[in-house]
Amino acid sequence: MDDSVRIRRYEELPTSKHFQSFIESTNTPAVFVGCTKSWRAFSEWNPSNGGLHYLQARVGSAMVEAMVSQSAPVFYGDLGSHDRVPLPFSTFIGLCKKRMLTKSKDKEDALDPCIDMENRDAECGDLPLEGVPEQIYLAQVPIMNSDREERVQLEALREDIQTPPILEGKELSSINLWMNNAQARSSTHYDPHNNLLCIVSGRKQVVLWPPSASPSLYPMPIYGEASNHSSVALENPDYSIYPRAEQSMAFAQKVVLEAGDALFIPEGWFHQVDSDDWTVAINFWWRSNIMSSMQEHMDSYYLRRVLRRTGPGSA
Repeated sequence: MDDSVRIRRYEELPTSKHFQSFIESTNTPAVFVGCTKSWRAFSEWNPSNGGLHYLQARVGSAMVEAMVSQSAPVFYGDLGSHDRVPLPFSTFIGLCKKRMLTKSKDKEDALDPCIDMENRDAECGDLPLEGVPEQIYLAQVPIMNSDREERVQLEALREDIQTPPILEGKELSSINLWMNNAQARSSTHYDPHNNLLCIVSGRKQVVLWPPSASPSLYPMPIYGEASNHSSVALENPDYSIYPRAEQSMAFAQKVVLEAGDALFIPEGWFHQVDSDDWTVAINFWWRSNIMSSMQEHMDSYYLRRVLRRTGPGSA
């Protein structure tokens, strides 16, 4: 693989000037170790260490949109494969507590099958869990959104996080919460903005492909609602329909992000994300310099240039 697209790893956070000049400008992913460890969220939100009680107190009454999918634990991007269901944040917290108690019971029953969970079940409280699927995903729940302020659902959590210094001077388009109560996988997709994915607790594994790998990932039709998603289910690909997908892993790079780490995902890089149980993450989106400088009146000109480059007879 060309060194120019290899993922870089930084044990210390670079300056915003270095980030802009040597990382963002080269459109290359990078891992920043320990980026979120100074956040209040890092110490207060961990579901395994009282974080669910903290979040319940802070935003339990907030209404959020949860992603519910029949294909769980895989969550695909097209609208036909999932539903967005409004529910109180406290209901999602109740599902997290219920799953934690169940897993704890399973472990302890192996040692003492007579253990009584009645008292610990009461910790979940009187929550409206009936009819709610066991596995749901809080995906892209806005903490800040510059274009659609009316959709911001968790603004109260903003003070628990800090904009990383490498993003100093950036005009952020949105800040979002991602949280799952069980292992989850996102379908392969790319973002139309630059993305800094920050792990608050838990762990995520991310597989990335450069934009040049797009032909092997078969993006969905450009005029559809999920045009930035791959048509290929990489967990069970049908090579008779998508023959080029068999070569896709030759372009792939894999990173594991632990709590405290952050990953810069440049716009246009395809990525598939696997999340461990009770993983909490924050992401920052901002427009790249290229997109920010492109004016609408130039769209047709650039389109003609691209079509000329990729048309018949091109290399």
